[in-house]
Amino acid sequence: MANPVPPRDRTDQPWRSEGAPPPPPSKRKMPGGWGGLVLAALVVFLLANLVLSFFNRGDEPTISYTEFSKQVAAGNVTTIYSKGDAIQGRLKNEQPLPDGKGDYTKFTTQRPAFADDKLWDELTRQKVTVTAEPVVRERSFLSNLLISLAPMLLLVLLWVFIARRMRAGLGGAGGMLGRKAPPKPVEIEGAKRTTFEDVAGIDEVEGELNDVVDFLKNPDAYRAMGAKIPRGVLLAGPPGTGKTLLARAVAGEAGVPFFSASASEFIEMIVGVGASRVRELFAEARKVAPAIIFIDEIDTIGRARGGGSGMGGHDEREQTLNQILTEMDGFTGSEGVIVLAATNRADVLDPALTRPGRFDRIVHVNPPDRQGREAILRIHTRDIPLASDVDLAQVARTTPGMTGADLANLANEAALLAVKRQQKTVTRSDLSDALEKVQLGAERPLVMPAEERRRTAYHESGHALLGMLQPGADPVRKITIVPRGRALGVTLSTPDADKYAYTEEYLRGRIIGALGGMAAEQVVFGVVTTGSESDLEQVTHIARGMAGRWGMSERVGRLTAIPSDAQQAYGLSAAPATLDAVAEEMRRIVDECYESAVRQLRENREKLDALAAALLANETLEEEAAYRAAGITRLAKDA
Repeated sequence: MANPVPPRDRTDQPWRSEGAPPPPPSKRKMPGGWGGLVLAALVVFLLANLVLSFFNRGDEPTISYTEFSKQVAAGNVTTIYSKGDAIQGRLKNEQPLPDGKGDYTKFTTQRPAFADDKLWDELTRQKVTVTAEPVVRERSFLSNLLISLAPMLLLVLLWVFIARRMRAGLGGAGGMLGRKAPPKPVEIEGAKRTTFEDVAGIDEVEGELNDVVDFLKNPDAYRAMGAKIPRGVLLAGPPGTGKTLLARAVAGEAGVPFFSASASEFIEMIVGVGASRVRELFAEARKVAPAIIFIDEIDTIGRARGGGSGMGGHDEREQTLNQILTEMDGFTGSEGVIVLAATNRADVLDPALTRPGRFDRIVHVNPPDRQGREAILRIHTRDIPLASDVDLAQVARTTPGMTGADLANLANEAALLAVKRQQKTVTRSDLSDALEKVQLGAERPLVMPAEERRRTAYHESGHALLGMLQPGADPVRKITIVPRGRALGVTLSTPDADKYAYTEEYLRGRIIGALGGMAAEQVVFGVVTTGSESDLEQVTHIARGMAGRWGMSERVGRLTAIPSDAQQAYGLSAAPATLDAVAEEMRRIVDECYESAVRQLRENREKLDALAAALLANETLEEEAAYRAAGITRLAKDA
């Protein structure tokens, strides 16, 4: 049973975890200690009371008793209050202060003890009101206490806020200046972990990773034999082939904690933050070893070093990479931490990553074969109710080259179509329409003029007819002149069986079929339109590979003059004269194929017209209808 993933003390850690045991409770201490907080609060309290004592005096001046007697005699006093010999009062009319620094209305004074001036008689004669309440009101002790406590409370709140920010920071300069990463989702307690039962279509890869699973389950047997398990396993393959799913399945099958992160999440603007995060991740994994660390898209930080390393961004990336290399090289057999990484650009990785002792095992995860696609479809349709007419084996045969992610998307699109059509189950038609949407694009409500619609019909018929006539070409599955995606029409051709190596004859047939649309427009209308843009891109890619990469040109020879695109950035891969020869050979191959396409269409003009007429009448032709309209017998399907 899977252990719940614990919530971490910090929310900025750039990794997810599965199956890790809860960390021990940590006692969080206030920076500086609670004693420092109490001392600071007392200092603030005393200062506040000192300040309040000055402000509490008010702005009423203290006048001499002589001045007070003078104002009483003049009848300018309206109210007084006396407590002992202290007198407070208010004047009827404002009077200037004796020192000339302003005027006053309220005042305080002190009656001398030796005075014998019959003050009461004078106040009665002038009709001065003697009140029982002070004229000059002062704040009470409680008010002064609350006001003095306010700064202290504010200090405590500020102290707690700073303490939380310091705990949430990354530490050092990174914590103060670095951007905090968003919190990561954690696994729900009791949730079922991914195992090899959830992975299909890549059985040979599972076999290579079983060694890792067995070591994590039985490490003592390997240590007794003196065997060392690979410290790192690199999963290389195209996007969508299930590399991340496979890594999770390894951890789930072995029942060990699984820490996963994207390589880009380690990088920050502040140099050194990425390396700090790497250290923390490996430290967390060692605490719960045996464990698996998975780094996705490792080519983000694992590219070959050198060139422009003085720039800040490069320096941070290289420091992060160096830290990963150091952590992996410092393992011992007893730690039991294995690193899995995924990339679709294994050719650009730094050699220090792929040497023995680090990622010393490279596992290539390729798109599944026909049996693998069928198994993947069965996994992704486990929760989808299928109608009795659905044949997943047939769907697998018509989806060569599709990855696990593509097949999952196909099953989901079919389910969405079934819901829109208010059906209870997913039918064969839903899967077929979903496959069209995935491979050809969504239909566009575009109304074309009759002449352009006719030209589109001949364009697609040219593609389809040449595909039917070329020996060894992929069978035509569907032809449509319904606008889909960016195209005004689409011809779909897929092989009956998976192909892993291509002959020169097959590639020339692909070029001839791709040029069929342009050739049909030339034969029928005598013009060439912009509708062949995507066809020419495909033709250029195949011809460049034939002349410059696959040795199918006698003039260029048996060499790779144009390596993969990843190596193009490092400069010319061959002499300029060789590259010129490649360009000329590309033009020769394409010109020969175009002449062949035009010749075949002219020789089979009746078939071309019949196929175009059927397309104009029906808009979409399935495989059997297309071959029947062209009058061509479909060869037997491969087993």
